[in-house]
Amino acid sequence: MKKILLLSDTHGYLDDKIIKYVNESDEVWHAGDIGKKEILNSLSETKPLKAVYGNIDGREIRLQTKEFLFFNYGNHKVLITHIAGYPGKYNKSVKTLISSYEPNILVCGHSHILKVIYDKKNKHLHLNPGAAGISGFHKTRTMLRFQLNYDKVNKLEVIEIGKR
Repeated sequence: MKKILLLSDTHGYLDDKIIKYVNESDEVWHAGDIGKKEILNSLSETKPLKAVYGNIDGREIRLQTKEFLFFNYGNHKVLITHIAGYPGKYNKSVKTLISSYEPNILVCGHSHILKVIYDKKNKHLHLNPGAAGISGFHKTRTMLRFQLNYDKVNKLEVIEIGKR
């Protein structure tokens, strides 16, 4: 079992509120729009990190991350990308990735809108943690935390970390 902290859209902002939850986790997943190389470095020095780049991320971050990640954990097949859309409205490239990899967990960011949806058609859990940073149109900064067991996602919780 791993305790996963899922965040996205930090846009160059990392504070003690986020770090508190990083320290309580076994692993951190960042779904893009990291914003600064220092955030990537700080997170990876603290906990194991799986991160993808987002549309605002420059060359330095793109050299350290990928557009999407696919990996297995137990019976889980996990796909992480920044821009995906949502069930019924996935973009073309994500539809191709879903078809190729058949994930049972799809993680994305970009929209700054927290969403947890089971996609019945594609048979996966769609997770978007909203935005943890202070840039954007969102009003409340959010993240997701959950336990990833061999064959289940348990104790999924929304974390609100304050106003933008």
